[in-house]
Amino acid sequence: MAQLVYKQIIDDLKKKIFSGQFANMRLPDERSLSETYQVSRSSVKRALTKMEHDGIIFKKRGSGTFINPLYIKNESIFNYEGSNLGVTDNFQMHGKKPKVKVLSFEVIPPTEELQRDLFLEPHDFVYKIVRLRLFDEEPFMIETGYIPIKIVQDLNQTIIEGSIFNYLEDSRNLAVTKSFLSIFAEPSNPQDQELLHLTPHEPVSIMEGIFFLDNGTPFEFSHMRLHYKYSKFNTFVSVQER
Repeated sequence: MAQLVYKQIIDDLKKKIFSGQFANMRLPDERSLSETYQVSRSSVKRALTKMEHDGIIFKKRGSGTFINPLYIKNESIFNYEGSNLGVTDNFQMHGKKPKVKVLSFEVIPPTEELQRDLFLEPHDFVYKIVRLRLFDEEPFMIETGYIPIKIVQDLNQTIIEGSIFNYLEDSRNLAVTKSFLSIFAEPSNPQDQELLHLTPHEPVSIMEGIFFLDNGTPFEFSHMRLHYKYSKFNTFVSVQER
């Protein structure tokens, strides 16, 4: 329950930040926040610590807690806060979560690249799942995923219209908790232009990588093509003093 409380505080503070309720770019102190949310100081402290680690806020010794102006300027759609790395629960933009439209769903033999990336044999067939992700009715990503059948045998249309990662966690007690991603850009192709509403001269951003189960098993190779206006990635680097 304590975990839920601190996440609720984070969600509410982020909404207030983007609605401009902290015009001076400074958050109230921990005591005031504790009174506002009617929670313990420890819950507030945990929320602020998480926000600081994510680069949303920063603390200036003796002066208080301030909002990182670059966070407001460059809101990212990538907000991983759940127990797995699923797009459905973790991609958000101004509080909107993505919808899913399944474009194709088939079983295919693995290519040599998939055999290498997912540690498969030539006879280890995979699901090929192509989905369009939308915020409300606005498309932002074409996602093509390849999942070995030997890991999960019972995928169907209903499951892939929701969160595959959540289904795996709920039905198999396995979570997708690690990934290695490469991010780059390239010219858009005719399918990108049609589905993402791009002109022939506009690019797409590519996220391509492997997602791993919490037991270390490679679970999915994913190729994601994003509308360039959603391709904002924030990172916060903190070097520990020696």
